[in-house]
Amino acid sequence: MPTLKFDGTAAQYGTVYSGTLSVYSDYFVAANLIIVNAAPRPDGKRLGAQALALRILGEKAALYNCRLLGFQDTFNDDTGKHFFKGCYIEGTVDFIFGDGRSLYLNTHIHVIPGDRVAMITAQGRQNQNDNGGYSFVHCRVTGTGQIAFLGRAWMPAPRVIFSYTTMSDVVRPEGWSDNFKPQVQKTVFYGEYQCKGPGAKASGRVKYAKALTYGQVQEYTSLDFIEAAKWLLPPPRL
Repeated sequence: MPTLKFDGTAAQYGTVYSGTLSVYSDYFVAANLIIVNAAPRPDGKRLGAQALALRILGEKAALYNCRLLGFQDTFNDDTGKHFFKGCYIEGTVDFIFGDGRSLYLNTHIHVIPGDRVAMITAQGRQNQNDNGGYSFVHCRVTGTGQIAFLGRAWMPAPRVIFSYTTMSDVVRPEGWSDNFKPQVQKTVFYGEYQCKGPGAKASGRVKYAKALTYGQVQEYTSLDFIEAAKWLLPPPRL
């Protein structure tokens, strides 16, 4: 697999411009590609140490069997409808963030150990009328140590759903964070359905997270969530 590598940081370029690869076009597709931001791991002391591997702003993008490697802010799933299948994404803090409307299928999400607290997603929906949201279907969340939130409320109305996903004990019992802003508990949409593994236990979850029913989850497990019938093509043969 070919590798794209760069070591830009937020201190050098600004967070969203620090990426190894930035996609502004519509109808982008990538397969069998490794995208790495090789900047040093943020240590909590250096300002602007966060660093993107990939940023996607275009509409109708698809990634197949790609690996996104970084630490804080690994992937800026910024805007547009996007599809990911068989991918691997790793990081520490907010390592999938932005306001894309995206379906992640059979994707491996890995929390790199070493931080006291990690956040997998920081979905950027501004209000409940915004159509952004992340849906993780038949995915795998790995790591150890009960350090990770599935999502934190970076913006007032994030929407993130995990369904049919296996979660290791890296996921904290409460599962989700209101980012110390209790007022957003009324506007977030955090849902889970038929997940399994030690990190998926419902007993410790925050009260504002939703245990979805079969009927409720259908909207988020279908390719219709990203209107795929209008644009999505099979991966290129390589």
